[in-house]
Amino acid sequence: MDGDMNDGDTAPEISGLSSMATRPVLAELSAHIRHAHGLAVRFESAGGVEVARRVREGAGADVLVLAAGALAALAEEGHVVPDTVRPLWISQVVAAVPEGTAPPALATEADLGAALLAARRIAYSTGPSGTALVGLIARLGLTEALGDRLVQAPPGVPAGTLLASGEADLAFQQHSELMDLPGVLVVGPLPGDTAIDSLFSGGVLAASGRPDRARDVLDLLASPEAAKTAGARGMRAAGRD
Repeated sequence: MDGDMNDGDTAPEISGLSSMATRPVLAELSAHIRHAHGLAVRFESAGGVEVARRVREGAGADVLVLAAGALAALAEEGHVVPDTVRPLWISQVVAAVPEGTAPPALATEADLGAALLAARRIAYSTGPSGTALVGLIARLGLTEALGDRLVQAPPGVPAGTLLASGEADLAFQQHSELMDLPGVLVVGPLPGDTAIDSLFSGGVLAASGRPDRARDVLDLLASPEAAKTAGARGMRAAGRD
């Protein structure tokens, strides 16, 4: 594949859209693909809901990386070429606290419940991970007890920023979005059956003017080499334990 990609300096840049959770890994992989494979690619990231809206409104891009459910819906609506859709990475939701504070125990479901009840304000994100967290809180029977202590970060804004600003003392979001934030200490994933995993998939947008090149990008994003980069960014390749 490498041999037919060496015209990256003259070929038009492949543009991609993604949700915020995959922004760090895609930035790193885009630079690698450009330098190692001669294929110019650039991703623009925003909140998943915002990205889906832009795609439905005809955003001009070639590749889409989004939560699997959201991407499947867009493919069903004809915005993504169905036979290009493939699972890429799995991201775990983790708990975090402000740096310098004592992390709560999270070994058991009871520990998680105690941490939630002890928190003054609990930050969570928009998108699938936030929806899953609200559902988990309901399953634990804590919706009424937590009440207005739940604070949703604005679309595209990491929930961890509310920790650093003092607006929350406990936050839940994708590991990749929390791990490099200043002033934030990642405690770890949620225990046992309370664990929340999000699958991110990729596909070629039906509006792409360079579908073959876009497929090349997807091939590289799904490669074992890309899986190593994703692993360093708090994700694992889909289909791997």
